[in-house]
Amino acid sequence: MTRASALQHATEVFDSGHFLAVLSESVTQRTESQESNRQPELLAYLSTFIAPLLARLGFETTIYPNPIEGAAPLLLATRIEQQDAPTVLLYGHGDVVRGYDEQWQEGLSPWSIVTDQDKWYGRGTADNKGQHLINILALQSTIKARNKQLGFNVKLLLEMGEEVGSPGLQAFCEQHREALAADLLIASDGPRLSASQPTLFLGSRGALNFDLKIHARDGAHHSGNWGGLLRNPGTVLANAIASLIDEQGRIKLAELKPSHIPEAVRLALQKIELTPNSPNDPPIDVDWGEPGLTPVERVFGWNTLEVLAFQTGNPKNPVNAIPGNASAHCQIRFVPHSAPEQFITAIEQHFQANGFGMIEVVQAGEHVNASRLDLGNEWVEWALASIYNTTGQEPALLPNLGGTIPNGVFSDTLSLPTLWIPHSYPACSQHAPNEHLLAPIARQGLQIMSGIFWDLGEIGPRKN
Repeated sequence: MTRASALQHATEVFDSGHFLAVLSESVTQRTESQESNRQPELLAYLSTFIAPLLARLGFETTIYPNPIEGAAPLLLATRIEQQDAPTVLLYGHGDVVRGYDEQWQEGLSPWSIVTDQDKWYGRGTADNKGQHLINILALQSTIKARNKQLGFNVKLLLEMGEEVGSPGLQAFCEQHREALAADLLIASDGPRLSASQPTLFLGSRGALNFDLKIHARDGAHHSGNWGGLLRNPGTVLANAIASLIDEQGRIKLAELKPSHIPEAVRLALQKIELTPNSPNDPPIDVDWGEPGLTPVERVFGWNTLEVLAFQTGNPKNPVNAIPGNASAHCQIRFVPHSAPEQFITAIEQHFQANGFGMIEVVQAGEHVNASRLDLGNEWVEWALASIYNTTGQEPALLPNLGGTIPNGVFSDTLSLPTLWIPHSYPACSQHAPNEHLLAPIARQGLQIMSGIFWDLGEIGPRKN
């Protein structure tokens, strides 16, 4: 009964091919939550794959309908050893984005794993099936090493709608607050800072998407006969966007920025270095974004405004006519100390004051809140020490992920300290064709999580 035996068992789970076999079974299930006809597959992933897997580890599982009608179900599994032992809540999502089957390179399919040296190709291998299966099988290793015990209690929440914005997750956690009560959240999603460096992050940036629309007139009109006489909605919209963000990517509207970067966050980010993760990574534009900030601060400590799509006229087949309409789809990624509930109103008022009152500003869906655990929280040092003891490497500590995950549900609604230990890397092609998991990261991830779970079992009963 030693920590080393737990890590050794986790290594054997990988080296024996057991982890690959379990992951392969999960990938065959087409859990595309973006496709409305995949509800049977979403339910089957929980009922015929995850529930039996957890039952073999001593979990009791319940599958709940989503509080939002028509949205995907959720699974809550519990393994309670002692009422006074620490309780950890684990989280993951079994849904994936569309497969885009025809876009994968020859010889690959999103629905069956193909191994090519260290790369394991398949939809969900990195996001998020591979990651939550690493955590589940690491629990198995710890249970075996500690003679069928963990030394702590586990609750596992698995949703099937994260890739469509986690509908119903907030309401579910509010309704089942007592059943989800725990001492901390440990979860895995998103990428490491780099493939070679274990990473711990404590939250995520939030996200708010919105549409800008101009309807100037019905139909298009000949640019020779009407040019100079008719307002061009594409030109108006381009200038309106330029009033929000300049040619160097700097947000101009103060209401869309955070109030500040906390000093503890600045100090933590000074230790982070952004390096290319693959030959396909684009070079960083060092002069892009908020002046006076480092590239690391811009992606992990500041807000960004991105134009994701812009359309006017007929882009595929342009004609010599002034279009009647223009639209753009935009996104703000934001950190704590921002005011997302005021973003849309601030943009509308800015447009009214600057001659762009004809532009309609429409929020696209609910925004996801930004969240970040205090870097001084005692669980942070505990997790960093555990990862170091397993790997011998100093893990990267990120105050928050640059992307967006539903961490606010756990930190705000359930009031939990939140620790995220990712098992992927930036060049994994998640959400794109040729998604893959790196085998060395998966192997190390099993070891890291077995160490985390062993160390959690060493804490002993809660102090009252």
